Amino acid sequence: MNKRLHARLAFILIGTATCILFISTASVILATHYHISMFYDQAAGANRDSSQLDFHLEQALVQSIIWTFVGSILLAVLIGFYIARRISKPLVDMKRVAERMSDGQLDARVAIGGNDELAELGNSLNALAEQLHTQEQLRITMTEDIAHELRTPLATLKSHMRAFEDGVWEPTPQRIHSCYEEIERLAKMVVELEDLTHMESPAFQLKRADISLDAIIRQGVDLVSAAYLEKKVELAFDCSSTIRVFADRNRMIQILVNLLSNALKFTPEDGKVRIEALEERQSVRIAIRDSGSGIAREDLPYIFERFYRGDKSRNRRTGGSGLGLTIVKKLVIAHGGHVWAESGQGTAIYIRLPKTNSFI
Repeated sequence: MNKRLHARLAFILIGTATCILFISTASVILATHYHISMFYDQAAGANRDSSQLDFHLEQALVQSIIWTFVGSILLAVLIGFYIARRISKPLVDMKRVAERMSDGQLDARVAIGGNDELAELGNSLNALAEQLHTQEQLRITMTEDIAHELRTPLATLKSHMRAFEDGVWEPTPQRIHSCYEEIERLAKMVVELEDLTHMESPAFQLKRADISLDAIIRQGVDLVSAAYLEKKVELAFDCSSTIRVFADRNRMIQILVNLLSNALKFTPEDGKVRIEALEERQSVRIAIRDSGSGIAREDLPYIFERFYRGDKSRNRRTGGSGLGLTIVKKLVIAHGGHVWAESGQGTAIYIRLPKTNSFI
């Protein structure tokens, strides 16, 4: 079993006290023995004067006290420097690393040695630095992605408006509708970003209740059925009317609409999308499967990240804003559930939700 810091300190303190007692005992014994021997040597062959014995005993006690004091001071100094070096050095290193992190050097790390609490503190500081570095990279990436996502539709609108202004284009209904679609995409992106910000705030709360999953799925299907009919994609679902979940009704509908809309984008005409709900012991699993082209294996771990698109060649018209699945993940986690994706012949998104309030 690895020694802990408190055990090491206790051992050092006990050892120090033991050494001091040993020094004092040895000093008394040796000094007393030495002076008693001197007394007998001086008094050999002559009358023994008790005053000489008292003098030597006094000298023995004084010298033993002095030797004990000197030895204890030397021992305390050596142990003090040892403890100060072993404990203060890693703490000073951690302080320097923390100062570098506060100055923006998030790649700074603490050199770890040993297996005690100081090493655990160093590991925690390194883990914090790693998280801060990751969050900073995500912030930079998100800012770049937002700028990139806004740049193209704004540039399109600007070119259209300039062409109308210069008389190069006639403001036909088709061109005006094209501008309207770009504005709609921008407005939708802003709404989704606001929704994500709200979900990540401490004030975000779900209005959860015990509700029928079948009713939620039916309402979600009704909301997207017109779009499925227009693209000629079959939409079916299978859910027992007895399955119930502890969830926020409006947010659950938002999850389903986002997933069904996403499945519709990547399912070809005459394709199929199917929703299945399976009741488990303590949870409910929902699966949404489509007959689309699927997702590359290397892209699967990232499809729930902000603005991520597996196919970089997809434009915003076919690929969406890249925020829909991120919103889905945030809402599922807020419900105490789990969401993941599998892909092969088409794509399947799975959601596992608790039947009861898992936060009680």
